[in-house]
Amino acid sequence: MRVLFYGTPAFALPTLDALRERHRVVAAVTQPDRPAGRGQRERIAPVKAMALEHGIPVLQPVRLRDPGWPERLAEHAADVAVVVAFGQILPRAILDVPARGSINVHASLLPRYRGAAPIAWAIMRGEHETGITTFQMDPGMDTGPMLLQRATPIGAEETAGELAVRLATLGAAVLLETLDRLDTLTPRPQDAAAATLAPRLRKEDGLLDWTEPAASLAARVRGLNPWPGVTTLVPGGRLLIWRARAVPGRGEPGVLTSTDGRLAIGTGSELLEPLEVQPENRRPMAWDAYLRGARLVPGALLGATVAGA
Repeated sequence: MRVLFYGTPAFALPTLDALRERHRVVAAVTQPDRPAGRGQRERIAPVKAMALEHGIPVLQPVRLRDPGWPERLAEHAADVAVVVAFGQILPRAILDVPARGSINVHASLLPRYRGAAPIAWAIMRGEHETGITTFQMDPGMDTGPMLLQRATPIGAEETAGELAVRLATLGAAVLLETLDRLDTLTPRPQDAAAATLAPRLRKEDGLLDWTEPAASLAARVRGLNPWPGVTTLVPGGRLLIWRARAVPGRGEPGVLTSTDGRLAIGTGSELLEPLEVQPENRRPMAWDAYLRGARLVPGALLGATVAGA
């Protein structure tokens, strides 16, 4: 099958690689190179790098809504388009270019968690299960009729980054099965009444409110790892919290509290015990190692929270 592939980040790589081995990828459409890092050097997107490595033509439209793109894409004579974390909304004129339409690989059990960050929000909202959905795309935001779904549990300590790796591999397998069964699958409309949203993450999502329950804060820490992370103000600057867990106990919100010989942080319910933290301008370290260096004692107040870097 001739496949037109849309994708940008590393999450899309397992699907592109699987398609490359099983089908013919006639072109890879990815976001334009953009400056990144302190030096603001242009960084090549992971999908572009893989496509170039395997001799797949690369297209990098600034806006697919601009005139001429439907005609340019039609030149590749694709049977179907596959979209995985591309980063632009595709208009109807683009979706209809391939003879068999466009299929999206989405990292949630639709109609739950439509949007740009389904993995992070599923964790932050305390879900115990998520999965992959393939669906026929329409101009809406993840609203098209579903083709296949596969569920997977979310580990109790699993971060968004760790879950993304698993879902990327699962997504590739589900997509291949979708294409294998495309002639026999019956698209199923989504239940709009059951839909929830997973908007794009912002640095401000890393703000911690110590009056929330510890379990909710621990879920936020996991959901925002690796980006943007959650932070709190401590003597000496900001402290990123990369891993944490809720533990029994009571303490004033934001106050370091002793529990079973350890220090944790008071919240609206129970205590939050950081496990891995990163002081400003330093490398990640264990919470105990940080406490020894910072010389914080029970009763110390963690300051107002700020957005992650």
